Amino acid sequence: MKITLLFILIFFKALLTTEIYGQGEQNSSVAPDVVIEKIFLAKDNQGKAGEESENFSTTDIPIYCVVYLKADKPTIVKMNFIAVKVAGVRPETKVISTVYKTDGRQDQVYFTGRPDGFWTAGNYRIDIFVDGEAAGNKEFEIYKSPNEARNPVSPVIKNLVPPKPKPKTAARSRKN
Repeated sequence: MKITLLFILIFFKALLTTEIYGQGEQNSSVAPDVVIEKIFLAKDNQGKAGEESENFSTTDIPIYCVVYLKADKPTIVKMNFIAVKVAGVRPETKVISTVYKTDGRQDQVYFTGRPDGFWTAGNYRIDIFVDGEAAGNKEFEIYKSPNEARNPVSPVIKNLVPPKPKPKTAARSRKN
């Protein structure tokens, strides 16, 4: 009888332990509704995102951020363009922020960023949020363009700079 009772106790303990572990495994296998598969940055290629890049020139306008996602429902995807280490800009300053809502059938979201003139050289980061939750980020660098060194004033700013006044000629004094 003692052996039977011992066997029954061991059996129930094993059964209860298996159910607890089984429940934990079921909860961990539940897939989220939205998954970020890939985030990449690209230079412009005739008005569309070109090849993936992590280094950009100050004249690479616009910069594309492409987010590949797996979603079975409408999703709100937000991009924050952050200045991490840029001369004259406080670290972690949000430069651009934009939001896009998918219809549940889209697997790609394209964001673009463009300055008023040229980009400022430095280190930047793209932060991606899905339905308000941080989902990924991508760091990159914008370096000073050789073209910018030859023409350091942005075309937008150049048009606002007044032309230099012509020197005036001094009036001749007359003797009577």
